[in-house]
Amino acid sequence: MPGHRSVETQRKETALINADEHSPTELDRIDRLAGLLDDRFRVPGTKWRFGLDGLIGLVPVAGDAVGAILSAYIVWRAWRMGASKRARIKMIGNLLFEAAVGSIPLLGDVFDIGWKANRRNLRLLKEDLIRARDYPPGRRT
Repeated sequence: MPGHRSVETQRKETALINADEHSPTELDRIDRLAGLLDDRFRVPGTKWRFGLDGLIGLVPVAGDAVGAILSAYIVWRAWRMGASKRARIKMIGNLLFEAAVGSIPLLGDVFDIGWKANRRNLRLLKEDLIRARDYPPGRRT
């Protein structure tokens, strides 16, 4: 899948960020939750991965609501970790886009499996934390 980063690359990014002042366990918890929601399981014989978000989204209305709440938890934790306003806005956009398209029966479920909003939001958080480490607070947006 284009743009899909390996688990090893994701671990290296997490280690790079954890070398800073952020709690390794906090970022690891968010990483595990994003993985559980977006790509915990693999379709045998393929590279297709899906998570609980795709499975619970199959339950009409309630499944999409539960998925959105779990995804919102990741955004909330990012805010608590000090993610910039710009990163949080992008994360909320990913969450709302997935929730809106995901609410379409069947098509939305397929979209949920491919879009992986939680992994996208984790990547935004990691990039933002690296940027915050590399630039003084007055230069962040």
